[in-house]
Amino acid sequence: MRRIVQLSPLLFVGGVVGLAFDHTLVSRAMINPSSLSDQYDFVIVGGGLAGLVLASRLSEDSSTTVLVLEAGGTGEEVADTINHPGRAYYAGLVNSDYDWKWTSVPQPNVKDRTMAWPGGRLLGGSSAINGCYLVRPSAVEVDAWHELVSGLDGADNWTSEKFFAAMDKSETFTPPLQDIQTIGNIQYVASSHGSSGPLHASYPAYLPQVVNHWTGTLANVGIHASSDPSDGDASGAYVTTMTINPTNWTRSYSKSAYIDPFYRPNLHILTDSPVARIVFSGTKATSVEYGQDRHTVNVAKEVIVSAGPIGSPSTLMRSGVGPKDVLDAAGVSTVVELPGVGQHLQDHLASGVVFTTEAETAGSVNANTTNTYSTTPEFLSYVNPAIAYANTADLVGDAASFRDEVMARLDTSAAQVPSSDSSVIAGFKAVYTASAEKLLTTTSGQMELLLALNSPGAITVQAALQRPFSHGRLYINSSNPFDPPVIDPAYMANPADLTMLREGLKLARKIGQTEPLNSVITGEQSPGANITTDDQWDDWILDNLHTEFHPSCS
Repeated sequence: MRRIVQLSPLLFVGGVVGLAFDHTLVSRAMINPSSLSDQYDFVIVGGGLAGLVLASRLSEDSSTTVLVLEAGGTGEEVADTINHPGRAYYAGLVNSDYDWKWTSVPQPNVKDRTMAWPGGRLLGGSSAINGCYLVRPSAVEVDAWHELVSGLDGADNWTSEKFFAAMDKSETFTPPLQDIQTIGNIQYVASSHGSSGPLHASYPAYLPQVVNHWTGTLANVGIHASSDPSDGDASGAYVTTMTINPTNWTRSYSKSAYIDPFYRPNLHILTDSPVARIVFSGTKATSVEYGQDRHTVNVAKEVIVSAGPIGSPSTLMRSGVGPKDVLDAAGVSTVVELPGVGQHLQDHLASGVVFTTEAETAGSVNANTTNTYSTTPEFLSYVNPAIAYANTADLVGDAASFRDEVMARLDTSAAQVPSSDSSVIAGFKAVYTASAEKLLTTTSGQMELLLALNSPGAITVQAALQRPFSHGRLYINSSNPFDPPVIDPAYMANPADLTMLREGLKLARKIGQTEPLNSVITGEQSPGANITTDDQWDDWILDNLHTEFHPSCS
C-alpha cells in the first residue's frame, strides 16, 4: 500500500544498553494517498541518498512544494536492522524485499559469471543498507573531475575547495571514545570536519584488538599512517569515520539526517510508488506517472531524477530520453536523443586474502550466542573501519611506465565503447585520459585495502580496485517500465584492471605476513600457498572477485 509521509520528528526511546528504539512516525505523518496534491513545484524521482537530501533542502522554503516518489517502503518494519550498522554483515537487507536485486549479464572476461548488484529499495536507498563508510576523496581526484566539467554551468561549484566545504556543512563530527582511539591508533584533525551538519560522522564503539596492528603493519610495507585523511589527501592507512550517531550508536543516513528531524507540511513523500515515466510536452517535463496503475502527478517547475546509477538512466530511457537506437529497439518513442545515458558505467571490484586466527574478531563475538554483548548497540556499531589506500607505485613500482602502458591502449579501449556516437566516445577518452594522466602517477589511492573481521576465526585483507579502466553500460530492452534494465559493467575488458587487482591482492597477502599483524595470524586459508604465479593469481581472481556494490558514472 502506498503511503504519503509528511516530515515529522522521530522519537528515539532507549539508550546505549539495549535495542529498544522506537522509530515509529507519529500519526500526523501518514496521509491518505487521496490527499495527494494534483501538482507540486518539484517532483523528485527516488527517495534514496541524494533524493531525500534534495527534498529536505528544497522544502526549507515553505512556499515551495515538493513530492518524493519512492519505489520501496518506509523501512519502518525493518528499523532495527537499518539502525544498527553491524546488522548489514550478519542479518542485512540484501536479497530481501528492500533490495532491488539487480543482476549483471554474463561477463565474458570473468568466465561468463553474472554478478549480483544489490541496491536499497526503501527510503534512504542504499544509505539505509550499506556499510556506513564515510571516506573522503583526495583533492587531486576532485580537481580532475572539475577539469572534466570545466566550462559547463555550475562547474565552479565542483572544485575540491568547494567540495570539501560542502562535506563539512553536511556533517557533525564526534571524536572516537578514548579507548577506541587507543586501540585503533586513530588520528584525526577536528577542523577538517564539520561540526553542525545533519549527518553524523564518528567511529564505532567497539574495535577488536586486532585493529591495533593495522597502521603499524601498513607502515612496515611502505604505506604511511595518515594523520588527517579528511583534509584532501586520502592516501595511507587509517581508521576511517563512519556514518554513526554516537549518542545511541545507530546508523546516520539520508532519512534519519535529512527527513526525520523536521516537520514541513510542504513536503510529501509517497512510498511504494515506482515511477513508470516522466511525461513531456515537447521537451518540457509536465508530469510523472507512477505505480502499477499509472497514477499521474503534475509538475510546476522541475522533475529531479535522483534514482541512483541504475534507476536514473533507466527512468530517463523509459521516458524517451537516451540513445535513439536503444529506445527504438525497446519500443519507446524518442523525446530527447541523448546518447550518453547509460554509458560509462563503472564499478569497484574486490577480492580478499583470508587468514586464520585465534584472536577475537567481530565475527567470533557475533557467533558466541552466550555473549550478550553481541546484541548491544555498541557492538553492532562495528563495520570494519580499518582501511588503507595504495597508490600505483605501491602496486607496480614504476607508475610512469604503467601509465604509458595504459595510455597505449586508449584507442583500442575506445573502440570497445558500445556506442557509435562521437560524443560518447570522446567522453570515454576524456575520462580514461584523466584517470591515467592525472591520477596514476599521484599519491591518490588506486587500491583500497580493508581489514575485514566479520567472520569467526578469520582475518581478511580485502583489495578493491578504485578506478577501473573498463567501462560498461546499462540499457532498457523493453517498453514495460517495471522490467529490470540490462546491466553490463564490462568487467576486466581492460587488462590494466586485472593487473592492478592482482598486485593489490599480492600486497594484501604481504600485509598478513608482516609484523605486527602476522603475530595474530595462524595461516592462509584462501587463496592458499599454492597460488604463486601471475597466471595462477589471475585464474583465481576471475573465479573469486566480487563487486563492492559501488556502481557509478552512468
